Amino acid sequence: MQQANHARKISILALFAAIIIIQNYVPLIGYIPVGPLEITTIHITVIVAAILLGPVDGGIIGGIWGLVDWLRAITVTSSALGNVVMVNPLISIVPRILIGVITGWLVNWLIKMRVPQQATFLIGAIVGSLVNTVLVLSLIYVFYHNGSQVYTALNLKELMPYLLTVAGMHGIPEAIAAGIIAPLLATPLLKFSKIGQQRFKQ
Repeated sequence: MQQANHARKISILALFAAIIIIQNYVPLIGYIPVGPLEITTIHITVIVAAILLGPVDGGIIGGIWGLVDWLRAITVTSSALGNVVMVNPLISIVPRILIGVITGWLVNWLIKMRVPQQATFLIGAIVGSLVNTVLVLSLIYVFYHNGSQVYTALNLKELMPYLLTVAGMHGIPEAIAAGIIAPLLATPLLKFSKIGQQRFKQ
């Protein structure tokens, strides 16, 4: 039985990983270009994985996204900003791992607090999305606020006002989208996931 559960989990992780890769490389599925930036929907996949599978597996799926995003940056297939800042793995990989970890931990805590399932999905999705936005933009500021090639690439005079604009124009819509879409995906998927069902029976 334990081996069957392990094999099932590996299969589910492989499925999520395949979805992440497809979202990264098929145009307009994972990234929607808006000027020099891209609005992402991939964080929703990581959030759903964290909701169903927990913080460890959510972190693994987030790490896969981060690794693929880093590969896109170093192979010049990312956005104008991505090709400059996402070559730093601390920016491209670490925040994506933490989306899954923090979302999974938060969902575990909400389950223990007996928060209703749909509210748990909603809160976990919004927080997970904000983790991505806040950490990525914060790390960009930490590494580039003293001036670097990011200014040449984007022709910016000041980095902080730009990042705040990105947070408002992209981060908030991404959080809203995650709050709507992630619960809509997690609810039916939970019915077919024994691992997820076990989590919510705690």
